[in-house]
Amino acid sequence: MPGSPAPHTAAAGGPAASSQYIGRRSPAFRRAVAALFASGFSTFALLYYVQPLMPVFAKAFGVSPAASSLSLSATTALLALAMLVASTLSDTFGRRALMVASLLSSAALTLASVLFPQWSVLVAARALMGITLSGLPAVAMAYVGEEIEPRSSGLAMGLYIGGSALGGMGGRLLAGLIADVADWHAATLAIGALGFVGAALFWRLLPPPRNFRPRPLQLRLALRGFGGNLSDPVLRRLFAQAFLLMGAFVAVYNYIGYRLLAPPFGMSQAVVGLVSAVYLGGIFSSAWMGNLGARLGHHRVMWAGVALELAGLAMTLSDSLAMVVGGLAVLTFGFFGAHSICSAWVARRAGSGRAQASALYLFCYYAGSSAVGYAGGIALSLGQWPGLAALLGVLLAAGLANALFLARRASAPAR
Repeated sequence: MPGSPAPHTAAAGGPAASSQYIGRRSPAFRRAVAALFASGFSTFALLYYVQPLMPVFAKAFGVSPAASSLSLSATTALLALAMLVASTLSDTFGRRALMVASLLSSAALTLASVLFPQWSVLVAARALMGITLSGLPAVAMAYVGEEIEPRSSGLAMGLYIGGSALGGMGGRLLAGLIADVADWHAATLAIGALGFVGAALFWRLLPPPRNFRPRPLQLRLALRGFGGNLSDPVLRRLFAQAFLLMGAFVAVYNYIGYRLLAPPFGMSQAVVGLVSAVYLGGIFSSAWMGNLGARLGHHRVMWAGVALELAGLAMTLSDSLAMVVGGLAVLTFGFFGAHSICSAWVARRAGSGRAQASALYLFCYYAGSSAVGYAGGIALSLGQWPGLAALLGVLLAAGLANALFLARRASAPAR
């Protein structure tokens, strides 16, 4: 039936007919989801701690809002491209080894970035971190698809994304608080130390793969995997969904600090960082909606998350602080729920080409973060917050239409 996951096939690097999945009630499942949670936390703390610091960077280095966003956009741009390679390397060198190396090198590079006094060099270092971080996100999705029993994959992916939400919140919160009492250098050192802790936990907890079979590095085979996934119309729409939803979400958090620091709110840097506490809703949403999608069908739930993200964006147009913060909470809840469902859908749909499908999904995900994140700064400079909201509203409306199309297609009777 259209919209249903592709059947599993025995293939190199994928589960074979005799594969043994990690069951939901097993100790290995608890270790796996704890490790995935820790890795999501570390990855997103390292990646997104710069968001509340963008106004600080603009002032310290004398750059525009759009230029300050390069501290994130440069990272996500290289991350998007590098994941296409990382997914293929993981088929040869192993999922676990690549993910551990990714976390350790990214934490080390974050600590080293405090040594760079020039804006261009700092941006270059953050861009390089996009390459080092690439070894984890796409491979984590492939690990879930290969190792976790199908009926529990949505929950496992939701908990991984929940860790991502907590890491995004914790990184922003800690960076904002420390920068308010010290400077961005101290904030960066603290986040780098957290990255090392997360890497150690991940290394200790993640069960060894049961179903992964390494294969020689073959460019032709990798390209065939990419081509096979791109030929699937459902996967293409899911990839587009990643670009639209993530682009709008990141742009809001890139520039909400400028809105809250300025009149009529006039908040301090520390309080702006505290606003990231609304990420707690995303932690719940990713696990709850991910599990709901696995039980009821991805197509029956994803559109609701997109609609919530659009509604939350509309609420941020208010001059009431309660409405703006509430809008951020609704937007965050909707985004993480929709992302959890969308990513699990990709992992199940892709069959034997999971690593390449995950890489394509996350390529679009981070390409949206980079492109829309930067373009949002231009929209903010030209039209203030309403101008930015208008741009993002168009993207989310397209995402809602896409989700409804997928729901109708998946619900249509097979011919």
